[in-house]
Amino acid sequence: MGTLTSCSFSAANLKLRLNPIGCCFRERIQLFERKNNCYLCKDILKRQQNSHRIFGRFKCFSTNGDAGSDGEDDNLAKKSNLATAASRDEAEERSSSSSSNDFDSEKSRASISPQPPTTSPVGPGYNNFQVDSFKLMELLGPEKVDPSDVKLVKEKLFGYSTFWVTREEPFGDLGEGILFLGNLRGNREEVFAKLQSQLAELMGDKYNLFMVEEPNSEGPDPRGGPRVSFGMLWKEVSEPGPTTLWQYVIALLLFLLTIGSSVELGIASQINRLPPEVVKYFTDPNAIEPPDMQLLYPFVESALPLAYGVLGVQLFHEVGHFLAAFPKKVKLSIPYFIPNITLGNFGAITQFKSILPDRKTQVDISLAGPFAGAALSSSMFTVGLLLSSNPDAAGDLVQVPSMLFQGSLLLGLISRATLGYVAMHAATVSIHPLVIAGWCGLTTSAFNMLPVGCLDGGRAVQGAFGKNALIGFGLTTYTLLGLGVLGGPLSLPWGLYVLICQRTPEKPCLNDVTEVGTWRRAVLTVAIFLVALTLLPVWDELAEELGIGLVTTF
Repeated sequence: MGTLTSCSFSAANLKLRLNPIGCCFRERIQLFERKNNCYLCKDILKRQQNSHRIFGRFKCFSTNGDAGSDGEDDNLAKKSNLATAASRDEAEERSSSSSSNDFDSEKSRASISPQPPTTSPVGPGYNNFQVDSFKLMELLGPEKVDPSDVKLVKEKLFGYSTFWVTREEPFGDLGEGILFLGNLRGNREEVFAKLQSQLAELMGDKYNLFMVEEPNSEGPDPRGGPRVSFGMLWKEVSEPGPTTLWQYVIALLLFLLTIGSSVELGIASQINRLPPEVVKYFTDPNAIEPPDMQLLYPFVESALPLAYGVLGVQLFHEVGHFLAAFPKKVKLSIPYFIPNITLGNFGAITQFKSILPDRKTQVDISLAGPFAGAALSSSMFTVGLLLSSNPDAAGDLVQVPSMLFQGSLLLGLISRATLGYVAMHAATVSIHPLVIAGWCGLTTSAFNMLPVGCLDGGRAVQGAFGKNALIGFGLTTYTLLGLGVLGGPLSLPWGLYVLICQRTPEKPCLNDVTEVGTWRRAVLTVAIFLVALTLLPVWDELAEELGIGLVTTF
């Protein structure tokens, strides 16, 4: 989420600074210049045309000093706060200069009276524009916690029996909340539950209370575990907003595009049956003119089973997320499917629409989707391999290049063990369409389980090992994707997709301190290991040695 520089401003200050800018400012300067032939005003007009911001106040003098115009000029200067008449003695001194250049120089220096230095309310290192920027962002940014509520919470909520507050710091993305730092006086889970109930009684649904690790802590808590702090945010600020109509429209359009990409995958799987001009257009990089798309219509019906399989895996993935979130009373957004012509889809973006209660919930919901999709994909992949070796299903088989099995070390080894050396060590391999659907589903699930950003794997790692661990895992994942070590030819588009759409880590849970347990960490570790084996391609030398595909050159 992009953010802007933090700033704020008051209503009076806004009126004062915006008053000189615009049409009225130009008209007043032009009128004053016409009546008094003020050279400085001409220069001001030129500068005002080239810039939308003019700071400071200008004091101009007149070379024609009749009383009537002086009165008008004084009134005009008072109204605009931009110019005041200089003393008549100073004007006469400047008019006595013999050189016109010297006259202009002296007049310019005398026309602008020195202003006393303005003391910045933010600090000595900021000018007026920066101060106004700080105040502007404070007004436009999220609402901050009421200081009177902070005082009431400190008096009524915290104490010697729960949490002794020693100091306060800003909390939240823009510092809109309050972080209470101090000393814990009991079991952290019991204290947090007590503080939550007391806050609800005191403030109702006005605020959310977070328990987070103390930033820049010097050491662990004497009772064990990290030192904790408590953050307070407005409920409207901390919780995600509702889904809008445009988001529903975008989700529907993306789903329709995903259906189209899945059907296209089904048509591409029949490459040995397609007309030569169609195959040439999709395989020859020099082909420019597209073929007649009506030639593909007869192959759409036979492509539907594979498209159904690919879509079914992704829908099962999303159902897994919703089934895990429902008992925890966690709301999820509608899925935004990401179409892809190589795998049918790149999965879907599903957002949390409520704050997660703890890290265990975050891990469980994050893993439920990929595990559900992988279970269905594994079943389809296994059944497809068994049907591929069954002579009775020979009429349903399609031929694919054997080098496709080199895209995954784990899946290639399983295929080699099931189909045998003879079948795999050939230019093409006859397989059932379920193998393709299972392969694409497992690859998509593996991509979504990568421990980076806001992917399912990134959310699970953040919940199981913490945000700092996610940073390390994320840097490693980006490096492997950039080098093409994971994902093969799909590493670059997937890496760009993550950087654009999924790079931001998940927001903290209400209880962002309590550990998830050993078995959840062990399951996640095994899952990441299997993900690496699934996305690791087989290089030619190893493929030739293992008999995965027919390698003619090295």
